Amino acid sequence: MKKLLLGTLLALACPLLATSAWAANPTTKPNETTKKVEQTLSIIKPDAVAGNHIGEIIARFEKNGLQVAGAKLIKLTPDQAAKFYAEHKQRPFYSDLVKFMTSGPVVLIVLKGENAVAKNRELMGATDPKKAAPGTIRADFAKSVTANSVHGSDSQESAKTEIDFFFKPEEIVR
Repeated sequence: MKKLLLGTLLALACPLLATSAWAANPTTKPNETTKKVEQTLSIIKPDAVAGNHIGEIIARFEKNGLQVAGAKLIKLTPDQAAKFYAEHKQRPFYSDLVKFMTSGPVVLIVLKGENAVAKNRELMGATDPKKAAPGTIRADFAKSVTANSVHGSDSQESAKTEIDFFFKPEEIVR
């Protein structure tokens, strides 16, 4: 029975394997013929959570080829928000940003997919919702430059740092 089940599974899997880049050229190294899969952090901010836009925002990520690899709903403490946004400490909006980010729950999401950082930033739109392209998350849901519905990592390096800030390795599906 075990041999029959294994044989059936292999028969089903072989056509899929035959279409992979590796099957076409077994000497090809991973990612030589495929685009790089990245991870990035997205935060659905208190204004979008309060507006019941969590599902709509996640659906936009998924419809555009990004997968949720980790997620949690939390209320940031002032200390967490201050540390997370420390790079903006000298900017005039820093204290308002920390206050806003602690005003209600947020959804922390690790997204993965091809060119995840750039794709997420494209989906978010400009920081100022008045300047965001129509159809972007911020154009559709944001209220202001501070209450702009979402945060997204701006580089692969930032993504790694930001993901590590909020997630333990075992909380992310790789």
